[in-house]
Amino acid sequence: MDKNKHLSFWQMWNLSFGFLGVQIAYALQSANISRIFATLGADPHQLSFFWILPPLMGLIVQPLIGSWSDRTWCRMGRRKPYLIVGAVIAVLVMLLLPNAGSLHFSARVFLGLNMAMWFGLFSLIFLDTSINVAMQPFKMMVGDMVGEEQKAQAYSIQSFLCNAGSLVGYLLPISFTWIGIANEAPEGVVPPSVVTSFYVGAAILILCVLYTFLKVKEMPPAEYAAFHGIEPAKAEQKKEGLIRLLFKAPKTFWTVGLVQFFCWSAFLYMWTYSNGTLAFNCWDGATDTASAAYQAAGNWVGVVFAVQAVGSILWALVLPRFKNIRTGYIVSLLIGAAGFVGVAFVHNQYLACAAYFLVGTAWAAMLALPFTLLTNSLEGNPYMGSYLGLFNGTICVPQIVAAATGGLVLRLVGGAQASMFIVAGVFLVLGALSVLLVQVKTKHQ
Repeated sequence: MDKNKHLSFWQMWNLSFGFLGVQIAYALQSANISRIFATLGADPHQLSFFWILPPLMGLIVQPLIGSWSDRTWCRMGRRKPYLIVGAVIAVLVMLLLPNAGSLHFSARVFLGLNMAMWFGLFSLIFLDTSINVAMQPFKMMVGDMVGEEQKAQAYSIQSFLCNAGSLVGYLLPISFTWIGIANEAPEGVVPPSVVTSFYVGAAILILCVLYTFLKVKEMPPAEYAAFHGIEPAKAEQKKEGLIRLLFKAPKTFWTVGLVQFFCWSAFLYMWTYSNGTLAFNCWDGATDTASAAYQAAGNWVGVVFAVQAVGSILWALVLPRFKNIRTGYIVSLLIGAAGFVGVAFVHNQYLACAAYFLVGTAWAAMLALPFTLLTNSLEGNPYMGSYLGLFNGTICVPQIVAAATGGLVLRLVGGAQASMFIVAGVFLVLGALSVLLVQVKTKHQ
């Protein structure tokens, strides 16, 4: 294949279309995990601990998927086998997780958690593992099959589909409530509106992934080597381990990773504390998880997250207009920081939407720019998938740290969940300052 060959818009679209379905599943998880576990009996100081699991599984799984798929050349492709396996497992778990409170587990408490929460916990582990297995191949296929000149466009398309999937996933619970599906349930049981959302999300997930699986044909080894300008033997070598590769990672890996640390810590707090913050600020101090007010706030979390996704989609159209990629990165994170601080102070559900809209600018930058910077610095490297898997550590580690310390930070800021959004805003400002350390050497700077 000609190294300078350009893919059409629809070829790049097909590469990432399955990401739409994966992101619906991820959005349902992000918007509803705190709600589900609070409904099952977790108190606010426990909630952040449940959020350790998703990034922890990503930290373990994604480097392995990257390394294994770098060595996988079979009739189905290089990355696609992992994509389809992850999607199938995710579908199965999505049918189980929201039913944790409906399976009549005993009330016995073990290590501070009742049996329903333990079931939900293990379901969450399997769900996030499978989502990670299905998600990573999409990032790798863009790195494999798109030339440097089109990387920014390809990842922008992926960012658009990611946000479109988020939009659908976030709005499913409130949409089903609007058409008459119950949004309340007995104490300890997840409302039918949420359960139905997970079922529908599972169906969309498998259909979208199958579309990409059937439409995309990955390059065989020789073609891949020619496209990236490397020797075929080098393209297939298998000697470098993940630890060795980590020590040989380009500087961009580490500087962008520092930015990622602050950004993903901030968003972990948003996902964890949005339900409690909105319920208290906008629903007259609601704290009873079985109350109609708390569950209404839970639905509104989906709405504000959807507004954030819309803000991200629109800002993704603006980002390419920045002549300097670092300037676009910094501006995006500073606007997002203002949005986070705004969430802490608004007491009207509609004004909260405006604050989350601003947060979407940071999300747009986080989805597209880090991978553009990294894959351009890795052009021609036969371990593209391994490095993308390792780079996922810059997404997972900050979330693990933020989740592990969330309860402590909550106490330090006075116990008000809204205060965590001020902390998140400070983190994004630190992330924006860290962008100044990133060197951009491509002609797209």
